[in-house]
Amino acid sequence: MKRNYLIIGASGGIGNAITAQLLEQGHQVFGTYFKKEPVSNPTGMYFHYLNVLDDTLDFNYLPESIDGVVYCPGSILLRPFDKIKPTDFIRDYQLQVTGAVSVLQAVLPRLKKSPGASVVLFSTVAVQTGLPFHTLVAASKGAVEGLAKSLAAEWAPHIRVNAIAPSLTDTPLAHALLNSEVKREANAQKHPLKKIGTANDIAHMATFLLSEQSSWITGQIFHVDGGLSTLKT
Repeated sequence: MKRNYLIIGASGGIGNAITAQLLEQGHQVFGTYFKKEPVSNPTGMYFHYLNVLDDTLDFNYLPESIDGVVYCPGSILLRPFDKIKPTDFIRDYQLQVTGAVSVLQAVLPRLKKSPGASVVLFSTVAVQTGLPFHTLVAASKGAVEGLAKSLAAEWAPHIRVNAIAPSLTDTPLAHALLNSEVKREANAQKHPLKKIGTANDIAHMATFLLSEQSSWITGQIFHVDGGLSTLKT
């Protein structure tokens, strides 16, 4: 069945991969971009500019009913705790949490009109597994996990909400951490599967959670992380 999906941050690495998979399945995708304007709109794809930090978000271009939302915007700023300013935590929280809240509140009436809507948010392996220099991202993403579980309870049984917690993934956002073979190999060796995840690895989980195949799953945090969060090898 053809469905309508909203992908916030559809022009980025993981957002782009999710969009491509949904289009391949025959769905209609409304994607937003901020800094990276797409050069073309594939068939079934509709791009719109969006700054999630704006006071008012305009989604009038969406159809009356949407079947799923994926919130992809994020950041990776790894620094010693004493080198991070409190204002850095506030800015990161605004992007990762407040932005998601604003989007979901704005499109909730459309989600309610779907017979089986699904929301996918993004956390990080660093929430469950304490990692040095990850306090900034772990603090914001910890709030995302709490948001996902609370909304899943509040919106059940009509809207499902889950989150994906990846480890380091080969996307433009992680370029600084993977921009040499030495860095790539060192990071790969930290994972039990001895490799770096791809945008498609994460997108496969996201599209599954959007689909009817996951219709009995809500309120969960899925660790797509090469085994890092649970295995010691």
